[in-house]
Amino acid sequence: MFPRVRVVAGSLSLCALILSAPSSALEFPLPPPGEDVIGEVRVIKAQYEDTFADIATANDLGYSEMVSANPGVDPWLPGAGTEIILPTRYILPPGPREGVVINLAEYRMYYFPKDKNVVYTYPLGVGREGWGSPLGETKVTGKVENPAWYPPASIRKEHAENGDPLPTVIPPGPDNPLGPVKMTLGFNGYLIHGSNKKFGIGMQVSHGCFRMLNNNAVELAKMIPVGTKVRIIDEPYKFGVSEGKVYLEVHPPLREQDKANSVVDKHAALVNKLLKSNLPDQRRLDWEVVREVVAAEDGLPVDVTGPDSGIASSPVTEF
Repeated sequence: MFPRVRVVAGSLSLCALILSAPSSALEFPLPPPGEDVIGEVRVIKAQYEDTFADIATANDLGYSEMVSANPGVDPWLPGAGTEIILPTRYILPPGPREGVVINLAEYRMYYFPKDKNVVYTYPLGVGREGWGSPLGETKVTGKVENPAWYPPASIRKEHAENGDPLPTVIPPGPDNPLGPVKMTLGFNGYLIHGSNKKFGIGMQVSHGCFRMLNNNAVELAKMIPVGTKVRIIDEPYKFGVSEGKVYLEVHPPLREQDKANSVVDKHAALVNKLLKSNLPDQRRLDWEVVREVVAAEDGLPVDVTGPDSGIASSPVTEF
């Protein structure tokens, strides 16, 4: 696909550098005002024993974003020598760059600390169908190391119905689903926390809380003050500007009813999003590339800048 070729071709030269570097949390300098794109797409070659879950964990990525970025590759047995795209380039989420911003559609958190001109980004597990994570603005209300878990009645009922009854309390330790740390939110009953399972980060697996890799949860808890603002959004379409070019990043929708939408419906949703955006010079977009990016839903930021100035209208029926 044309956009994918564009993205990958500009990244292959980074392979040797990335493969020789140790894995670390994803920290990026904030772009200057008016710029929105951070990071670079990376490409590695899989080893025989690699799985997407292993590669994702080693590179602070989520399982679903690995699958989206690598269509046609077997996530459980990519095969030795297979080129694997690491989707480590992002358009920053819309809105203020402060505190924590969680974009459910990305399964990803962005943390903008007050005292540093950087952004940290982490993969998340989010609420599954029927147990959706909340939307809106809240704050971090507390932090607890080595927490015990007191399963609410609703979760105990679900487990009992599935033949897997839970105790009223699970003490700290390797079997605790909250992992080594939890951060409470102003939304009653919702947490940001670690996990006793690596699989599930970057997927819809939780009862509404936000699961993190344990090392990421510990790192975040050390940095983030109680009282930090938390904004939770669901934005499958993100526009951004970098070095005078307009980029588009598209993710698959979360809700089952939206997954069944036609490409025409998805194009209409993107046009509505575009009309609400604040692209600074209102440049014309290359709608052929836009259509391919919307159809791909691979989470990779793609340059969709057209040759002319002034955003062109693009009738939905053209899709």
